[in-house]
Amino acid sequence: MSQTIDFKEVMAKTALITGITGQDGSYLAELLLGKGYEVHGVVRRSSTMNRGRIDQPEYTGDADGLGTTRLLEAIRTMGLPTRFYQASTSEMFGLSPAPQSETTSFHPRSPYAVAKLYAHWMTVNYREAHNLFACSGILFNHESPRRGENFVTRKVTRGIGQILAGKADKLRLGNMDAKRDWGHARDYVEAMWLMLQQDQADDYVIATGEMRSVRDFVAAAFAMVSLDWQKYVIVDEAYMRPADVHELRGDASKATKLLGWKPKTTFDELVREMLEHDLDAEGVDPAQHLVRD
Repeated sequence: MSQTIDFKEVMAKTALITGITGQDGSYLAELLLGKGYEVHGVVRRSSTMNRGRIDQPEYTGDADGLGTTRLLEAIRTMGLPTRFYQASTSEMFGLSPAPQSETTSFHPRSPYAVAKLYAHWMTVNYREAHNLFACSGILFNHESPRRGENFVTRKVTRGIGQILAGKADKLRLGNMDAKRDWGHARDYVEAMWLMLQQDQADDYVIATGEMRSVRDFVAAAFAMVSLDWQKYVIVDEAYMRPADVHELRGDASKATKLLGWKPKTTFDELVREMLEHDLDAEGVDPAQHLVRD
């Protein structure tokens, strides 16, 4: 007795997430599991803090650029109905003036941004040349307690936890004048899912539309524990980028109009959530140190 398999029905609730143990991957996995998906994940073999390979421009291009191309080509040759989401980044805009939207020109300023731009345009190419459902989310900075400790926002909240725990007395940072558009990763993965539910694949900027400097983030975080940040923060030239991006602020009006997406978490809520996590992780009771709303 023969049986015909409807691959579209089988795959409708199956998802493959690359980097599933990272910030976005973990939030996305939770979202999809809650929606009844069967979720599979891909991780790097090593999860240690040895960053010797990933700090090299060649490895960044291979993983972030060519890695995307390999996935797109696998989808094309396999021929099964698949919807592909590419994690693009606001870093691709670089020096382009804010606010940045889907029509803003790109000017990447780092090997990472260049590799991501390559992956972004390959996604567009496969969509147009091979009629794949391939979309890109141009996500502006999105943070959470799960953000990597090498990112400035976690350096700040973790550093405050260490100061209050008596494990450190200073926090060393780089460019305090860099301005970013900060949202919560939990809100942003919802936008990823919404992109994949549309009839036609397209690219969307995902952002809050609000821009603050690193100094603003630092001041807000220290104020929440009643500390004067100027007594603890040291600007260290070692943390300065050779070619920095000065201002990133996204215009997400397209996503609001077509996807019905809006950020749910305010800036202060984001900072407080990260502080609660990092104070607790350092053995500091958040209830005793965080200023009440």
